[in-house]
Amino acid sequence: MSGTMHISPLTKPSLDSSRLQLFQSRLKLSTSPSILKLGFEYSSNFCVIKGGNVKALTNCTQGSVQNGLESSSVKLELISSETQFDRVIADAQQLDEALVILWMASWCRKCIYLKPKLEKLAADYFPRVRFYCVDVNNVPHRLVVRAGVTKMPTVQLWKDSQKQGEVIGGHKAYLVVNEVRQMIECEDTL
Repeated sequence: MSGTMHISPLTKPSLDSSRLQLFQSRLKLSTSPSILKLGFEYSSNFCVIKGGNVKALTNCTQGSVQNGLESSSVKLELISSETQFDRVIADAQQLDEALVILWMASWCRKCIYLKPKLEKLAADYFPRVRFYCVDVNNVPHRLVVRAGVTKMPTVQLWKDSQKQGEVIGGHKAYLVVNEVRQMIECEDTL
């Protein structure tokens, strides 16, 4: 391979155009000629391609973790305002998606340790479930009260503009991740 990789474009027929546009808008790729030309399939397994400063998410299978590809996590998008929170909730409702929101504080050690674990979990559920984080010190207090957050870290599941479940993460990160996974799976069965 000569430094470029070609991946098949979207082929999923059940993907409607509004969902496709939102999915593509969430992928932020540079138009620089040094960036790999990528097409994406609508799947829940992703790898990261690294080359210099290039990092991009791409579809892969367990067998393709070779030639510089490795398993990845998905960065939790930061919600920094009440308006953005409302927009994220509305978009998820329109697309009939669930959201997992990590309410954290930058000074909280358990929050800092939990975040990368949730990013790995987010890769397992992407794009069916979107993962976000909110730093409670950087948003209006009324948003924190509105969400019913009293302790950090708190991980909430939102669906249809309503909080469906919550895990308060005062214990080991792997236990919190297991509880979040169970919360998502329970929501999927409803």
